[in-house]
Amino acid sequence: MAWMGWNRESKLPTVEQLEGEMDRVQYQKSYKKALRGTIYALIIVAGVSMLIATLLISVLRIYGDNMNPTINSGEMVVAYKTSHCRKGDVAAFYYNNKILVRRVIALPGETVEINEEGTVYVNGNPLSEPYLEGTSLGQCDIRMPYEVPGDQIFVLGDNRQEAADSRMVAVGCVPQEQMLGKVVLRVWPMEQFGFVK
Repeated sequence: MAWMGWNRESKLPTVEQLEGEMDRVQYQKSYKKALRGTIYALIIVAGVSMLIATLLISVLRIYGDNMNPTINSGEMVVAYKTSHCRKGDVAAFYYNNKILVRRVIALPGETVEINEEGTVYVNGNPLSEPYLEGTSLGQCDIRMPYEVPGDQIFVLGDNRQEAADSRMVAVGCVPQEQMLGKVVLRVWPMEQFGFVK
């Protein structure tokens, strides 16, 4: 005789089976909650990363040999966004709808002079440049000595023979508002990963 959908041949679940089923259901709920929390955390981390990447850093791919041997063509670098760089920093800046990377040599109000051998003098003192493989006057068409105008910086490529930089009237000094930032890290190729000096 059936009673509430059960007949005599049906077996009722044991207490252990009921407890096991409750544990399984509870585990599923916990798992779903943990998964949801992980997905939310990943979305937040991705959003913060994009915000940081947009506001604080730029990843740049280098084209050309202007900064050899410090940075070579095809390498990728990270620039920390700032409009203020110090002498010796490798800086990224906007020029003719492109981003160029060069080394900061002199700041506003300083005097730059480059002799025929390519030795650079800032305020009459020779500049120590251990990052160079060789010196050259290069493509220089500015009058020396040259005084850096206010709110601008004088930049040179590390490949002095070929670089287009502040020695050329066409490029000139870089206004502070055109500065993108300071190049701090090489990220590609991976075997060259490290700080840019």
